[in-house]
Amino acid sequence: MKNINDKIDTACELLSKEAAELYLPKKIAEIDASIESIDPFDFYRNYVSKNIPLLIKNGVKNWQAYEKWNINYFREKLNDKIVTVAVTPNGYADAVTLDLSSGNKYFTMPEERSLKMTEFLDNLDNPNDNEIFYIQQQNSNFQSCYYELWKDVDCHLKWANDAFGQDPDAINFWMGDGRAITSMHKDPYENIYCVISGEKEFTLHPPTDLPWIPYEKYQSAIYKKVNDNWKIDPIESNGSTDDDDKIPWVSVDPLKPDYQKYPKYKNATTIKVKVEAGDVLYLPALWFHHVQQSHSCIAINYWYDMEYDIKYAYFKTLEALTQ
Repeated sequence: MKNINDKIDTACELLSKEAAELYLPKKIAEIDASIESIDPFDFYRNYVSKNIPLLIKNGVKNWQAYEKWNINYFREKLNDKIVTVAVTPNGYADAVTLDLSSGNKYFTMPEERSLKMTEFLDNLDNPNDNEIFYIQQQNSNFQSCYYELWKDVDCHLKWANDAFGQDPDAINFWMGDGRAITSMHKDPYENIYCVISGEKEFTLHPPTDLPWIPYEKYQSAIYKKVNDNWKIDPIESNGSTDDDDKIPWVSVDPLKPDYQKYPKYKNATTIKVKVEAGDVLYLPALWFHHVQQSHSCIAINYWYDMEYDIKYAYFKTLEALTQ
């Protein structure tokens, strides 16, 4: 007779098999916005309601930003503006990092610096070997900080607002070094990701892959540069138990997975999609994603709060069974 863990594994294998057969795409569907307009009802019915990604080719090529946004334009419009920049020695901000001095792994956040935009752009023009710069604040920084650029984009995506029945919770601005990488994670947001310049490559796993994606808990830390050397500075506990203070994070690197340590990760369904300049990716809530980019890539994304409906309830049940 099977024990409870074997039964859960068998059920999860069945879930993955049926998801792959019944609804998961082998390749992300595409719509060319230069040929057909995006109908909010069709978008919701065919993609949002099914929790399936969509690549909208040429989705923002009609924006002024597509023609204007580059380093020279930003020097003209934002030259002396103070911006918040994430700086790391390896390109991984908000990611699991091994501290060689202690042998411990931490969930390590970037050193944040307030710089003039021209200093940030100078670094992109002449990158430093051990300082990787990325504007990546996820606090609606486009609306709060980059108001000089508002007229260049559509701050009210009518088709998306109509489909989701709300305005976005946040609009974020992204720009940085080609060595900057976003580690694998998921968000409780419907994500409309618009690449203005350069390109991004997303590695995706559907929410049904949760049983195969390993999580571990890590103490938080922050990168700090001292006397031209980087150190990882652990954040002290606030007095609660050790596990309460730790951050649960995906522990596998999808670019070089350790299958000996994480054999179940072989069961995951991997979908890759390249989002080029002028394109838009609809990334549904709770999809796992890892992101690489070309140098000086510029993007903005719109976060819409997800519906906490039966799909979310099923996901939390799966999480309770497997994590």
